[in-house]
Amino acid sequence: MTDRFTHESLRQILGPVDEPGPLRPTVEDEVACDGYVRRLVSYDVPAGRASAFVCVPDALASPAPLVFCHHQHAGQFDLGKSEVCGLRGDPDQAYAAELAQRGFVTIAPDAIGFEDRNWADDGRNVTWFELSSRLVVGRTLLATCLQEISLALDYATALPEVDPDRIGFIGHSYGGRAALWAPAWDRRIRASVSNCGCVPYRESFARDVGFQAEFVVPGFASAHDVEDVVALADQCEYLILATDDDRWSRGAESIRDRLARRGTRHARVEIRPGRHDFPRTVRAAAYDFLADRLRETARGG
Repeated sequence: MTDRFTHESLRQILGPVDEPGPLRPTVEDEVACDGYVRRLVSYDVPAGRASAFVCVPDALASPAPLVFCHHQHAGQFDLGKSEVCGLRGDPDQAYAAELAQRGFVTIAPDAIGFEDRNWADDGRNVTWFELSSRLVVGRTLLATCLQEISLALDYATALPEVDPDRIGFIGHSYGGRAALWAPAWDRRIRASVSNCGCVPYRESFARDVGFQAEFVVPGFASAHDVEDVVALADQCEYLILATDDDRWSRGAESIRDRLARRGTRHARVEIRPGRHDFPRTVRAAAYDFLADRLRETARGG
């Protein structure tokens, strides 16, 4: 570990990204749901055309806080934005829909390689190709993914229904890992919830954990780990949720202890009994955290 970790060094480690052009957004579809409207939108990103659901609560009296909802991995490359909006997959992953019912505007894009962003005819894992084709020219997939998070926020914060000064982030598993990195990349994010996705690099050398393509960053783990990333994002309040029987939560206690030793006050680590899950009671506590940190009173249960 080192204290000489800055936003400049973060960008240098992650490598360059292509300069984005105009978003050229399009609303492809709009569906009335229970307490909100779900829009299917698309917009340009350097890697292609992004696809996202935006959920807007009914009858907003004023611009609402925005929460970026990052989907999980689970090796299910046909799922992405649809799962966090409750259309398919695990109902316990439908936090974009549930937050919209509580009065938040939510945006849930497909990450590269998932759902609409999977370009393989057979739906296989294309993320290792997306990684290697960047590494050979001195780039990383993580930088592209983080840039796309920022571009999604650019689109959403331009909507009249959104208060651009109240931005949150939530994710489970892959999304939980992204929830640690995104606020360090984009300082507009004021509150972030990471669930079951905090495993540090030092624990990832175990063969039952390993490395996810999106988080392979050459040289990073020789001097840094996720505590450095979290500490860097001092504009953001973190709630890092982990369980005691989950390999993707392994190392949560050491993260908590190391953050405490360095005096990091903007991150809280909570470890509960359980496995790799995001049950209703835990989601409700996460929503309350976002509501409190974004100064918005949560609606309903």
